[in-house]
Amino acid sequence: MNAFFLAMAALVLLSVAAALWRVASGPSATDRMMGAQLVGTSGVAILILLAPTGSGWAALDVAVVLALLAAFASIAFVKALTADGLGDPEEEE
Repeated sequence: MNAFFLAMAALVLLSVAAALWRVASGPSATDRMMGAQLVGTSGVAILILLAPTGSGWAALDVAVVLALLAAFASIAFVKALTADGLGDPEEEE
């Protein structure tokens, strides 16, 4: 069963490589942010897959912290894009 989890983690790692390419190439800030979100989500998936393979169940705690950081990064990105910094890009002026 450990080999299955390791193989799935390796497949998810391929999506991290694709996301890092998107972060590096852009072309817009939104594309880069979506790539960063994919890196965060894939990192959580990899940590969850590696936890039962002997790397320790503490990896689940790290996965929860990484998921929270990814959510806060999304909120900060949306707030940074708005003119008044309140976070609603569709708000009528």
